[in-house]
Amino acid sequence: MNLYLIRHADAKSEQEDILRPLSENGLQEIKKVADHLSLLNLSIDQIFHSTKLRAKQTADVLTEKLKPAKGISEAKDLSPQDDPRIWAERLNEVFDNIMLVGHLPHLEMLTSLLLSGDMDKDIVSFPTAGIACLERDDEGIWSLQWMITSEIIV
Repeated sequence: MNLYLIRHADAKSEQEDILRPLSENGLQEIKKVADHLSLLNLSIDQIFHSTKLRAKQTADVLTEKLKPAKGISEAKDLSPQDDPRIWAERLNEVFDNIMLVGHLPHLEMLTSLLLSGDMDKDIVSFPTAGIACLERDDEGIWSLQWMITSEIIV
């Protein structure tokens, strides 16, 4: 199973818009990442995003390009302060290749928990629109396969 973890793209500040939609820069950066990911021919069965607008907009752009077989869904427990152990447990029952679109610090804590068993270790840093691919082997062990940030895509 492959798990794709992606942080939402750059969003407007709360002062600009309380709902914090994607900024113009954020929209451009996630389009660039989505275009690049579409060239990789990833097999993604479903995309889940948090309840926040910026994550939904990020997931919408990714869905348009990556066309996951089971579509896109809003999911609980992906917000910034949610407990990453909830998704770590949920993933034990998932065998599809999925993408989670979320926020800091949740994504970094979930990644650390899956890779090391300790959600408080600083293992991976997610810039906006940054994506990490984790793979779970047959014994349930997670490993980092690759990571892409919008800055390295030409």
